[in-house]
Amino acid sequence: MHILRDNGLTMVLAVASLATIVGMYLTGWNVYNEELVTHGSQAIALSAYATSGHFLSALFENWESEFLQMSAYVVLTAFLFQRGSSESKDPDERAAQDQNPADKANDRTAPLPVRLGGLTRQLYSYSLGLALAILFLLSFLLHLRYSAEAENVEALTHGQPIQSIWDHLASTQFWFESFQNWQSEFLSTAVLVVLSIFLRFRGSPESKPVASPHSETGS
Repeated sequence: MHILRDNGLTMVLAVASLATIVGMYLTGWNVYNEELVTHGSQAIALSAYATSGHFLSALFENWESEFLQMSAYVVLTAFLFQRGSSESKDPDERAAQDQNPADKANDRTAPLPVRLGGLTRQLYSYSLGLALAILFLLSFLLHLRYSAEAENVEALTHGQPIQSIWDHLASTQFWFESFQNWQSEFLSTAVLVVLSIFLRFRGSPESKPVASPHSETGS
């Protein structure tokens, strides 16, 4: 039971992610087949939909925006402040996150990259932001690939010429798909930052203690 208690947050989020992907997959298959039949094409099997541009483009389009949000948030909160927010470091105090990892080089409990030092420690110092940025870039490229594939399938059903992936990258359609998700991620993050100044959720590490003054910064 300790495994469930100690890893419950990750487990619940993983199950929720899988369940919603399955829901997206099944409903998207029905939507796509309705579109195909409407245009006089033959419906595709459920298994074939898993590799279709229609499904994968939508999937990676959403992953792209989430990883952009998280990578930007990690980087921005390292340098920028919002007084009173539980999501910000206190601008008047030195945070534990700002300590020099070299000070812990001889601490046996420190992660191995910290103890190794040099470039390894330097890269590890920013590894969270770098990993999220790489995941964003990979999702962006996969969104681009499968979005172009989906557009070309639709073009063929209408008897129109297909376009290269570079043409699709320069198209307003592709950037509309990206911006419509990016804006919502930045907005929701800004709303969380501001609301956490004035509102509370008892027990959550994303909230300040209920009785804390609005001016108190950090969780």
